[in-house]
Amino acid sequence: MKYSGIGGQAVLEGIMMKNGQDYAVAVRKPDGEIEIKKDRHESFSDKHKWAKWPFIRGIFAFVDSLALGMSTLSWSASFAETGEEEKNGKKETGLSKAETTITVIIAVLLAVGVFVVLPTFLSNLLKRWITSMTLIAVLEGVIRLVIFIGYVSAISLMKDIRRVYMYHGSEHKCINCIESGLPLTVENVMKSSKEHRRCGTSFLLIVMLISIILFIFIRIEYLPLRMLSRLLLIPVVAGISYEILRINGRFDNKLTWLISRPGMWMQALTTREPDEKMAEVAIRAVEAVFDWKKFLEENFS
Repeated sequence: MKYSGIGGQAVLEGIMMKNGQDYAVAVRKPDGEIEIKKDRHESFSDKHKWAKWPFIRGIFAFVDSLALGMSTLSWSASFAETGEEEKNGKKETGLSKAETTITVIIAVLLAVGVFVVLPTFLSNLLKRWITSMTLIAVLEGVIRLVIFIGYVSAISLMKDIRRVYMYHGSEHKCINCIESGLPLTVENVMKSSKEHRRCGTSFLLIVMLISIILFIFIRIEYLPLRMLSRLLLIPVVAGISYEILRINGRFDNKLTWLISRPGMWMQALTTREPDEKMAEVAIRAVEAVFDWKKFLEENFS
């Protein structure tokens, strides 16, 4: 496997692929045609070099990918009612920058409440029967993990989300196809793996596991202070997790293989096998921002 540097995200009936500052969103419209939007996205790290320092860059990369993801997801959703919009002589273009910012803030606050504050509160209830703060910290992590897995599994029951998971699989297959040295064709994409080491699902799982390890050593019995410590340590956990994910994605050896296994297993919940039409959409998104033929020529001769 050769590192290509491209990454992506599934959107509604489509794929977003990013290469450096360039990104493209390919969406299958209700009439069957593929609509492509290509643009440039300058991240916070591009403007401030210190934001690319190790253990710091992960925080900004996560927030930046969340903002871009919200924006492209909104754009793809605008095609859900294309027919009705065309009848009215108008077409939505997605969220504005201000709307995207507000949406990201709300999403982060909800995630913090559900995946950070709630597990800490629930684990504190167990102090009636458990006196070991180490065990409480472990159980807090287990509760957090159960909530996360339960959430991912529950939303997979929604029809639209199942299709997003299928497009997620096609995104991974495209990247794996290229990084394995195969020409980017529908046939090669379909036979490639739907799991990838640099997936955001793997990142979130690493965050869960790192938080369990870190919080074992931070023993604060007073609940408000313990919750505060969890909130303050979110950037630390995210920074460490990003560096681990980055290493897993760039190096291929027994250690990275072992470390990446839990995340790859977790992707069984967030990816599904796509159909050939979905693979075609993913290919169009890749080709809009990445010269895969040149990549194969330079790395696989």
